[in-house]
Amino acid sequence: MSFLMSQARLEKPFCNHRKAFTLVELLVVIAIIGILAGLLLPAIQQAREAARRMSCSNNIMQLGLAVHHFEFNHEHLPSGVLNPDGPIRNEPIGKHVSWIVSILPHIEQSAAYKLFDQSLGAYDERNKSVRTHPIQILVCPSNPNRQLLANPDRHLTGSSATHYFGCHHDSEAAIDEKNNGLLFLNSQIRFSDMLDGSSHTILLGEGHADEDTLGWVSGTRSSLRNTGPMEDRPRNRNAVPQPAKPAVSLFVGGFGSYHTGGASFVFADGSVRFLSSNTDKTVYQRFGNRADGELPVSQ
Repeated sequence: MSFLMSQARLEKPFCNHRKAFTLVELLVVIAIIGILAGLLLPAIQQAREAARRMSCSNNIMQLGLAVHHFEFNHEHLPSGVLNPDGPIRNEPIGKHVSWIVSILPHIEQSAAYKLFDQSLGAYDERNKSVRTHPIQILVCPSNPNRQLLANPDRHLTGSSATHYFGCHHDSEAAIDEKNNGLLFLNSQIRFSDMLDGSSHTILLGEGHADEDTLGWVSGTRSSLRNTGPMEDRPRNRNAVPQPAKPAVSLFVGGFGSYHTGGASFVFADGSVRFLSSNTDKTVYQRFGNRADGELPVSQ
């Protein structure tokens, strides 16, 4: 009997019911998941940046359309800045009413336009409610400091910033009545003044907003730039860019962006183009001049 039971045990199939991974198997699975995540993360980041860049392009396109609506109603482009005299200094002194104030009704900000008294100027206390009013369409979604820059308490005169700027000149120069761009001191440019053609002349472009910005209501470097050298993308994404200012009160500066490789621009014909930071400097500079007397160039 004992022999039969032993034989039965030998004939019974061996079953090993394992209820968990071994430590080695678990580590292998974790390593595989880590590798896959590492491969997917750059793709996810690129997809997010592409979405932000598209949103930014839409913002600047809407601003370009608003400028065109203004031109349709007034038969000339808005003035880059309204002020009794020039050159314009980066100081809260004077009227300095920016081109953005003029297009407020065309970007669904009619209430702000009605509340803003242009005769008082950009810095008058009675215009503070508008000066401190953040407008979402003026904010680039790729700027990591967009929430800080939209906070009026962060800036001089308690002003909300813009990341989109009008082109006042084709090189570094003070904002004045003799600039050769499209938006400058007391300008009233018509399409007939664009001898190079509207498709070859920059109207608006992206730029870095300073921590000491005077805000989007101010027609200083706070809302105007030129096609001199593009400003480099700040290396520290957590820092508000503060470009070097050789002549603080008259320095204007160039365009730039937080996008990799260049910046978005609206040309006078309404087209939106992304210009590489490696664009030929002569070509780029001529895009900022409405009538340089040269044959039109293309990017």
